[in-house]
Amino acid sequence: MFFLQKQLIFPSVDLANSEGLLAVGGDLSVDRLKLAYQSGIFPWFSPGDPILWWSPDPRAVLFPDRLKVSKSLRRTINKGHFELRRNTAFEEVIRHCATIPRSGEDGTWITEEMIRAYLKLHQQGMAKSYEIWKEGKLVGGLYGVDLPQQKVFCGESMFSLESDASKVALFYLAQELKAKEYKLIDCQIINDHLLSLGVEIVPRTAFISYLNV
Repeated sequence: MFFLQKQLIFPSVDLANSEGLLAVGGDLSVDRLKLAYQSGIFPWFSPGDPILWWSPDPRAVLFPDRLKVSKSLRRTINKGHFELRRNTAFEEVIRHCATIPRSGEDGTWITEEMIRAYLKLHQQGMAKSYEIWKEGKLVGGLYGVDLPQQKVFCGESMFSLESDASKVALFYLAQELKAKEYKLIDCQIINDHLLSLGVEIVPRTAFISYLNV
């Protein structure tokens, strides 16, 4: 187990344990988070715990041109009831993601400390939100960390207050990333919901190779 100090450095991701845990400690400064994401590492910890840094193997990824769009989702998009906005309500998006109940989860990993850190990332232009609005109300969306040099978008979390709202946000994100020739969307850890959307798993070595410019 590696314990981070003030020095801005991470151990090699190859040294992560079988669950993907790589290091403990450090801080959530903009510079450390930037280095983490560029290195294939992300923070994930529960309230009251120290900061934990992860790089799982295998890694869940979505290639922008392989998003599965069901017939019902296509109908929802074509109806035009939802409006897409970008980066107009980042804090609202992350706070909704923190409070939406999720099956099999008790509480949230999106702590106040995490929210403050990602707000700073957003102010630096690295963390971005894709928002779905309906009749002037935010009803769904997602946020993540954009790595334009690596052509990778690191997805963090999604939420929906109306059926399919987060999927619509993901659809528009995938479309735009495809047009910009992005390599993939990092989804970190696989689950059944992500599998239904076309998310795949790749070896960590392959994922790290995508991050190399």
